[in-house]
Amino acid sequence: MADVNITRPEGTAKDWTISQNWSAYTAQDHATWDRLFERQVRLLPDRATPEFMDGLDMLRLSKAGIPDFGELSDRLMKATGWQVVAVPGLVPDAVFFDHLANRRFVAGNFIRRPDQLDYLQEPDVFHDVFGHVPLLAHPVFADYMQAYGIGGQRAAGLGAIERLSRLYWYTVEFGLVKSGDTARLYGAGIVSSFTESVFALDDPSPNRIGFDLKRLMRTKYRIDDFQQNYFVIDSFEDLLDQTLNTDFGPLYLELEREPDIEIEAILPADRVFTKGTQSYARAKVAA
Repeated sequence: MADVNITRPEGTAKDWTISQNWSAYTAQDHATWDRLFERQVRLLPDRATPEFMDGLDMLRLSKAGIPDFGELSDRLMKATGWQVVAVPGLVPDAVFFDHLANRRFVAGNFIRRPDQLDYLQEPDVFHDVFGHVPLLAHPVFADYMQAYGIGGQRAAGLGAIERLSRLYWYTVEFGLVKSGDTARLYGAGIVSSFTESVFALDDPSPNRIGFDLKRLMRTKYRIDDFQQNYFVIDSFEDLLDQTLNTDFGPLYLELEREPDIEIEAILPADRVFTKGTQSYARAKVAA
């Protein structure tokens, strides 16, 4: 998501875009992409949703160095009308929502250092492009992302961005999707992370709960470690349908009257796939 409390860096356009400056990447930069890419594509075929893997193939993302955004956007535009634009880092909410509403995905143009392979606080080009862009080649998810951007513009006028940010967090970044009797990964924060790609599906610690829009938007989340909750959507079609057919204005008013739900809580009405032990998070607190 975005960050409203930042100042536009010198040299950026009014919409905060910059040149990707692909020629400035070093051999080490490309090698870092290749290393990250190789280990994820070895890990994900039995874990990620097929729509994500199909997007990798369709967009020709590969172990061949950091993609050129112009070439990538040409392929993406033909598939779903989206493009990838470079930004220097996090952007304000209004800028972020405007780009999504107009089918532009903002991506950082920098890549992490080799000693940061497993964790980076600020999203880099690998998280943004490998994690997010493949699903933008899927027509239904592409429509969901645009609908989210339009919804964000409305939420800003209603003072409800914090509520809506939870929807982004628990779907776009850390979402699971039902696949038969199991779940698959689709959230960018998971599929771009070697360690969380395993944790999200295999570890007994987190809760895995069926998607419920209102419940999700009441639920706190953490930004500094593995998630304690994962919400499981039934399908991308259902996610889009619920987003398009919900009147968010009354929902925001209703949410104002109800307390937040603590991260690890299980509610009686929850559709529980896995009731987690929360052992990972509790061990971190104890330490």
